[in-house]
Order: sequence, then C-alpha cells, then structure tokens
Amino acid sequence: MTLLDVEVVKATRSAAPAAFIRRSLQRAASLPELEARLPEGRPAVAVRVTTHDELQRLNHTYAGEDHATDVLSFAGAGEHLGDIAISWPAVVRQAASYGHDERTEVALLAVHGLLHLLGWDHASASERREMTRLTVSALRLSGVTLARGRL
Repeated sequence: MTLLDVEVVKATRSAAPAAFIRRSLQRAASLPELEARLPEGRPAVAVRVTTHDELQRLNHTYAGEDHATDVLSFAGAGEHLGDIAISWPAVVRQAASYGHDERTEVALLAVHGLLHLLGWDHASASERREMTRLTVSALRLSGVTLARGRL
C-alpha cells in the first residue's frame, strides 16, 4: 500500500522522471519517523519541478526573499500535506558542484521539502543533524547515496 500520493508536475524540461521523484517520496514516507507524522486517510503532496525565475518569484511572494532558492515547501491542510517547488537549474548546478547526478540532487531536495511539510526544520545545529539523519535514511530507501560533503 502506498503511504503517500505524490503528484509531480514538470513545468520545465528536466532529466528526472516524474516516476523517480514520486517513488523517492513514497519510499521516504515509509521511514517510521515520517510515517508517524502522516495524517490519517490518503495523505498527498504535489511537487513542481520548475525554473529559477519561478522559484525566485515564489520566494519573494511567500517568504519576502527576493532571490531564487533550490526548494520551497508550502504547507497544505488535512490530507494534502502541501506543495514542494524545486528549481531544476539549481538541481543541475548543485549536482555538478557536489559531484553526483541530477536524480540524486532532485531526490534530496524533494525529501528535504517533505521533511519541512511534516514539521522538521534546520534552524539549530541539533535540528540540522536530525534532518540530515532523516534525509540520508530516507534516500537510502531509494538506493540514493549523496556525494561526500553534500550534507
């Protein structure tokens, strides 16, 4: 049984198949810590893979920050956990910078967004350690290993 319904919209051309992003998040949701925070019913999340410009606009509109970022999470209500927006140009740039493939980077950003939707944050050092631990564990469920030094 799928613990999480995932809709993926590719608003820009990207090399990451929607099915890969969907499976990465569904497998991440099976991690006991994440599963415990899923709402009853048919929890769902929407992922939008998009442009640098759209991420900048969203960041400015909703966070008051006038710059692009790699991933944004927008909380939902009820069974809809929320929406995750991922900048494909940031995926490409960061994958090259850290020395892993684009699928690895997009999976990382999608899981990061999901963790935020489920209530985790990284404001303090202990929160960052916990998010890193959960991210690595969640990615491992999809056979994804981050390049050394990525987190």
